[in-house]
Amino acid sequence: MIRTQLTTDKFAMSLSMICLIHCLFAPSFIILTSAFLSFSYDNEFMHKMILLLAVPISIFALTMGYKNHKTISFLLIGILGLLILILAVLLGERMLGEYGEKGLTLLGTIFVTYSHYKNYQVCINLDCSCHEE
Repeated sequence: MIRTQLTTDKFAMSLSMICLIHCLFAPSFIILTSAFLSFSYDNEFMHKMILLLAVPISIFALTMGYKNHKTISFLLIGILGLLILILAVLLGERMLGEYGEKGLTLLGTIFVTYSHYKNYQVCINLDCSCHEE
């Protein structure tokens, strides 16, 4: 069995939460530090980079969870969450508005985090060897 299930699920949950924190708090951080920092910060670039990391890691973790435990519902919920996150980045603030983009990001993050958490819980409840490192 694949022994990276625990690590990939935890890492994917962390990336989803980083994406959410970035989306919700980056504007405040930029405003508060604008007098102190002399560099330019591209909010959309950062959002895309986090998503570029989160999508393959999440797909890998959820696919391994499905292969190890045969629970497809978590895979589908996770993929739906990833699609929502991708949609939020593609449509962006221009089309969705600030609250629309943040709402979609929040919804996608909840789905992705929930799916990884349930994937991890199934692994623990089955007491399988796929999460041992």
